[in-house]
Amino acid sequence: MYPDTTGHAPAVRAVEVHHPTPIQPAAVPIVAPLVPVQPGHVPAVASVVLPDGRVVTGYAIEPAKPEPVAAKPAVSRAAVNVALGGVGFLAVCGGLLLLTTFIAALTALITQLIILAAVIFGGWIAVQVFTTSGRRGGTTVNIRKAVIKRSHFHG
Repeated sequence: MYPDTTGHAPAVRAVEVHHPTPIQPAAVPIVAPLVPVQPGHVPAVASVVLPDGRVVTGYAIEPAKPEPVAAKPAVSRAAVNVALGGVGFLAVCGGLLLLTTFIAALTALITQLIILAAVIFGGWIAVQVFTTSGRRGGTTVNIRKAVIKRSHFHG
C-alpha cells in the first residue's frame, strides 16, 4: 500500500501484483549425445624457472596466424596511364579557364583605368576652358612691352 502524495488525507490504494509468465524453452531436437573427443596428440607441457626461483608450468601456445590478405586484382599500366592522362587533361583545362578569366578581368581593369583617365583629363580641360580666373576671356599680349624688352629700352 502506497501513501497518497497529492497532499490530501492519507488514503490506502490497492496494489496489483503482476506475475511473469514463464517462457517455454525451445524444443531442441536430440541428434546424438555429445561425446568428448580427445585431441590427436597431447601438447607438450613447458616449465619456466623465474629469476626468483619459482617454476611456472603450462602448455605452449602457438601464436595466432593472421588471416591471409585477399590478393588485389592487378591494374593494367594502360588503365593507369589513361586515368593519369585524364586527370592531367582536366588540370590543364581548368588552368586555361582560369587564365582566360584572369586575362578578361585584367583587360576590363585596364579599360576602366583608361576611361577614368580620359574623364579626369577631359574634366580638367573643361575647367580650363570655362574658367576665366580674372581675365575677360581670350589671351591678351601687351605688344609694346614685348618690343621694348626686345630692344632693351627701359623706361
